[in-house]
Amino acid sequence: MQINNLIKLYFHVCNKYTEQVCFEVQRHSNNHKQEGIITDEELITIYLFCVGYEEKYKIKSMYKYIKSHWYSWFPLLPSYQAFNARLNNLCDAFPVLLIDFMNNTSIDSNDFKIILGDSLPVTTCSHKRGGKVARELTEKGFCATKNLHYYGVKIHLLGLRRVATMPLPQHIEVTPASVHDLTATRNILETINADISLLDKAYADMDLAKKMQQNGNTLLTPIKEKKGWGTALKQKDQAFNDIFNKAVSTIRQPIESLFNWINELTQIQNASKVRSANGLKLHLYGKITVALMIISNF
Repeated sequence: MQINNLIKLYFHVCNKYTEQVCFEVQRHSNNHKQEGIITDEELITIYLFCVGYEEKYKIKSMYKYIKSHWYSWFPLLPSYQAFNARLNNLCDAFPVLLIDFMNNTSIDSNDFKIILGDSLPVTTCSHKRGGKVARELTEKGFCATKNLHYYGVKIHLLGLRRVATMPLPQHIEVTPASVHDLTATRNILETINADISLLDKAYADMDLAKKMQQNGNTLLTPIKEKKGWGTALKQKDQAFNDIFNKAVSTIRQPIESLFNWINELTQIQNASKVRSANGLKLHLYGKITVALMIISNF
């Protein structure tokens, strides 16, 4: 079974590499093509195969596993240092594959469209330590859900709700941890094609709701208590607010389940072993690509 998965994945990567990926990762030098070394297609296949089918989340674990069990399939496997460096340099290949898997997942255009959205924190180090890795991509942020201060990035995801299964991602964006959820997705939400969008309290904004309503998209978020509300006013609307918030949270539950599933599948939230900007991009986009590959029933 795993042999079939490996072969199918390799041929898919080869096709996409020739069509699109090669233009993103091409090395402009006299020796960009060499005989007797492992190819980019093989390296990408190893990464996707190890994470998606063999639960190998770390680069060193992938290398050891391939060398021990699949070396006859990859006889040109280089040293670990070269393997790690080559994979990091291929980080820009994975967003292309990610979009391809996302676009190849079919949906029924006649269904009532409900968009669910949330963000996932990815930690590079504790807030108690100065963030020194990939400073151009990471910043200090706060996750209210986990009451967590951290250095790292956020993955913002908008997904199309599906019955009895996980949402289908429609928009994915990675930003520094300090970027607010609403700031990261406002432009997309204003134009996204949907009937209703159910988001958390961070997305509550009257101007955004009006613009979305003009496109036939109703924004629903949990009701936040306003500053200055007296006890009597709070109690007056408490029953309605509780029922409404519970209903929104219940419908939004699949997006949280999707994030939990992605993290269990790829261990994406822990990026503490990353040591470079390219390494962080590989960690993020490579593992999101694996998740989209599984969702698309590849």
